[in-house]
Amino acid sequence: MSELTLTVIKLGFLAVLWLLVLSVTSAMRADLFGVRPPKPPKPSREAARQAKQPRNGKGFPARAVIIEGPDTGRTVPLEGAPVTFGRGDDCTMPLADEYISTQHARLRFHEGQWYVEDLGSTNGTYVGNDRLTRSTPVSVKSRFRLGKTVVELRK
Repeated sequence: MSELTLTVIKLGFLAVLWLLVLSVTSAMRADLFGVRPPKPPKPSREAARQAKQPRNGKGFPARAVIIEGPDTGRTVPLEGAPVTFGRGDDCTMPLADEYISTQHARLRFHEGQWYVEDLGSTNGTYVGNDRLTRSTPVSVKSRFRLGKTVVELRK
């Protein structure tokens, strides 16, 4: 082989090696710091008024209760405002589960129904055995799992 061919092969190998290093670094950064979810747009006053959960409505959960995991027994009231779950201090329900992302999942009330959505977590959010890929409606006695933590909606 000519010297030019060997030099091109060496430079190609070096480029592939650097791509590997950069992709590993990117994956480690995402695992350590998490992916920041986009901030939802601020609803107008009219939309906020329509989105509020009716008081004493039949079939509407009043609280989310942790039934399994390190924070078993903790509850958070569901009053129509979004509830975020994760290890971050800025979450509505900060959790001590090591398998949960900084901002892992969100419960939100929209058009008369509660929805759970994954916020780009590493280990995912599950309803039953199904990993969430989009917002999924939940009701009273519904359970969803974040890491080793299981949350149930109750009246």
